[in-house]
Amino acid sequence: MTLLILDDDPDVALAARLALRRLGPVAVRHAPQELTAALDELAPQVLLLDMNFTPGASDGAVGLALLREVLARRRPPAVIVMTAYAEVELAVQALKAGAADFITKPWANDRLVASVQAALARRVPAVGVADELLGESTAMQSLRAQIAQVGASEASVLILGENGVGKELVARALHRASPRAAGPLLAVDMGSLPEALVESELFGHRRGSFTDARESRPGRFVAAAGGTLFLDEIGNLPLAQQAKLLAALERREVTPLGSDRPVPVDVRVLAATNMAEAELFDARRFRPDLLYRLNTVVLRVPPLRERGAADIALLLRHYLGQFAKHPVELTADALARLAAYRWPGNVRELRQACERATLLASGPVLTFADFGLADPGAAEPVTAGLDLQQREREAVQAALAQAEGNISQAAKLLGVSRAALYRKLDKHGL
Repeated sequence: MTLLILDDDPDVALAARLALRRLGPVAVRHAPQELTAALDELAPQVLLLDMNFTPGASDGAVGLALLREVLARRRPPAVIVMTAYAEVELAVQALKAGAADFITKPWANDRLVASVQAALARRVPAVGVADELLGESTAMQSLRAQIAQVGASEASVLILGENGVGKELVARALHRASPRAAGPLLAVDMGSLPEALVESELFGHRRGSFTDARESRPGRFVAAAGGTLFLDEIGNLPLAQQAKLLAALERREVTPLGSDRPVPVDVRVLAATNMAEAELFDARRFRPDLLYRLNTVVLRVPPLRERGAADIALLLRHYLGQFAKHPVELTADALARLAAYRWPGNVRELRQACERATLLASGPVLTFADFGLADPGAAEPVTAGLDLQQREREAVQAALAQAEGNISQAAKLLGVSRAALYRKLDKHGL
């Protein structure tokens, strides 16, 4: 995995590299003319792109041109644009052009890391054929029909489904089908945001409102004005922040941190979670009034294992065609075993397996072994999984004991949110 930073200011580039180095290798380039060679050489998964490269320039013309060139590549990285606070309108233009996110300078390191982590987790091109919800199973045809019906409305939509099924693709399809399609679609991964940054991220802040708030910054509700705000993994939002989100949705206004003046907002809100529906109705984890505000319409994205062999074969053809530099084909045995595989990571896992196979295969005919998956009939992965579950249970028990039963403290020790810890407690019967 490689991250690439393109910024003509050496100090800014150095600060970003130091903040991100724990995520993996970070490369830096300073001139726009260096970008193409760096993309070819490094094949980065995420590009942090400055928007202006001439002293005094603020129109972002060079950055926007570079963004379009990058996204036109066959396998583009996710692009996060970097702008000054005064260039928020420029950031919105970049989002419309296909950027995954934007960062305002100067940034909080936690915010920068969270944005890159979210881009790495999704790692789906923002435009193009990979944005389509592929599949001809009854479940997928029904889902596309629901999207077409609901997309044209202003209704809030709650998208349910396991990790990797394509919930963000559903959100993009809803946005494209809506009257707001010309506006920005801004995705926020609630699961990757540190709890202390949630309010600032959603509602914005004024200069000096907290340590490191060196400049005022608009929140995501304001940045998505006229478009769609997609709150991914909403189930990870702590209860205290849930109340504030509910107030913003009901009043259609937000109050930035450090300000006493509310700002009206005009956005359509879509939300998604991998939580089981039964967990969503547990008031200890999710406010019922917020749930009812978000789930005017509920769309359920089926797991890949329930979509049938035909959909798996279709997706294999699509992603192998996308990643392979030369035509490839599957042996009959490979196709049968891939169709029988449970795909716990769903479409995301299939996509990554196809990319791995095209990189590591020794020839144009792919076998099951080329995909790097566990044999569907082997017992060892099950045993390993049971062992992993036991270790997780023991870790939760140890954290609770150390925190003397304090849920917030135990969650901090484990590095998870309170909501995530509650789910683990329920999962292990603790």
